[in-house]
Amino acid sequence: MKQTAPKRYRVIQWGTGNAGRKAIGGIVRHPELELVGVHAHSPKKIGRDAAELGELREPTGIRATDDVEALLALDADCVSYMAQGETRIRETVDDLCRILASGKNVVNTAIVSLVYPPFSSPKLRERLDEACRAGGTTLFTSGFDPGWSGDVIPLSLASVCERVDSIRVSELMDYSTYEDPGFTGVYFGFGRPLDFDAPLLRPGMLKGGWGGMVVMLADALGVSLDEIREVHERLPAPESFDTAMGRIEKGTCAGVRFEVQGIVDGKPMFVAAHCNRLRDDIGPDWDRLSPGKTSGYKIEVKGSPSLVCELEPAGEDGDHNTAGITGTAMRVVNAIPVVCEAEPGVKSILDLPLFTARVARGR
Repeated sequence: MKQTAPKRYRVIQWGTGNAGRKAIGGIVRHPELELVGVHAHSPKKIGRDAAELGELREPTGIRATDDVEALLALDADCVSYMAQGETRIRETVDDLCRILASGKNVVNTAIVSLVYPPFSSPKLRERLDEACRAGGTTLFTSGFDPGWSGDVIPLSLASVCERVDSIRVSELMDYSTYEDPGFTGVYFGFGRPLDFDAPLLRPGMLKGGWGGMVVMLADALGVSLDEIREVHERLPAPESFDTAMGRIEKGTCAGVRFEVQGIVDGKPMFVAAHCNRLRDDIGPDWDRLSPGKTSGYKIEVKGSPSLVCELEPAGEDGDHNTAGITGTAMRVVNAIPVVCEAEPGVKSILDLPLFTARVARGR
């Protein structure tokens, strides 16, 4: 049978931080995608070739710009939006609405409550839906966690069950090699006093970040939740030490554990959990992967049958945090073809066909 060349989708990469850098390389190497523009915020990045920002060997001829009008004037099918969203929600929503209304689809890692749109703020969803209608476009939000680890993996496991009593998705990760002290470090409160008002641990923040995943699992399995609960604890550093997350002084926060629990009949039925350490000996009683494994994800489905799946990600440099950043970017980059072909609107993974990677071009 004669094979036809795959359709090519023209993509603008919006954001060149940790995930954005990985996305640039992923877009350039993807056989169905073509990079046509790059948005950067830092003055140091403006005018630089995308290859420099995306750690590619060969120049692309695409130079980073902060000229939004020029980018939106480009002939592009999709914007891969990876600007920081949680600290600038109003500006992010304005960006997303403007892009969608211009006729460009969006895959997005910002504002994680949108991983399951029915869970997100009705006012926010209404604005985005209106922009999608105006532009005839589609918005899809995902990532590694929240996202992939808590949707297709547990749902695939549950597909062989006769009965599901509970699902628990746990990120069990050493963050010591994760170089993001300015956002993740502050949000989790790493290196701060244990009574520091960490933004992530304020009432409602955990639910806003991971509640969508919990509600999506419940909806997918046809279960009504009674409520969603948040629990968390922090542990101090036993001594001072240095990490990529910054200097951690003795007695300051070196470990964060939390759960977002979907309650049914008084018990947690769907749980999104995190145990995040800055050293392996922090929280010895906290959950972890099987012996010999360091960092990753554990998905536990209890029922008939019961199943446990452990995932130990590793980047090309062998580091699990590199893998998480790459996976966050590629989760949405690989979704671009199906998002561009989807009906207009704000979509979740439950609305899209199965998608995966394509054999990459070397570059």
